[in-house]
Amino acid sequence: MKKLVFASVLFMSVFFAQAQVSVNVNIGTPPNWGPQGYDNSRYYYLPDIDVYYDVNQSVFIYDNSGKWIREKRLPSRYRNYDLYSGYKVVLTDYRGDSPYSYHTKHRASYPKGYVGKPQKNRGEKPVKSNNGNHNGNKKGNNSKQQSDKNHDHGNGKHR
Repeated sequence: MKKLVFASVLFMSVFFAQAQVSVNVNIGTPPNWGPQGYDNSRYYYLPDIDVYYDVNQSVFIYDNSGKWIREKRLPSRYRNYDLYSGYKVVLTDYRGDSPYSYHTKHRASYPKGYVGKPQKNRGEKPVKSNNGNHNGNKKGNNSKQQSDKNHDHGNGKHR
């Protein structure tokens, strides 16, 4: 009986230890659309849409009639906003849980259309196919790429 209890405790401790590791691995991973070089920063401010992004919680923070909301997705009014093309202000001087405490300052310093030093995204923008699905390896794309490899369009010669 003691062996069974010991084995159960051992199994559960290993299970919970592994669960803890897998949970922590994904916390705070910047999104592909985030700017390179700021992996330790917690917040971005998106001046074009007046929204914050919390990297640690993977949520957008926006004002909804005077109340700050945290959501995994942007509000529907910004559904067509391109996170890869929009400028991201990395807030490196704030360490709390409410970046919007300085919202008035952020809006004044970074108005809509603000562009600071050039940024490169951490990852590539997903390719959108004609049916709206994100897929960079559609058959049509590969066929076109293969065709381009087999033909030299500059001088008409085949390879």
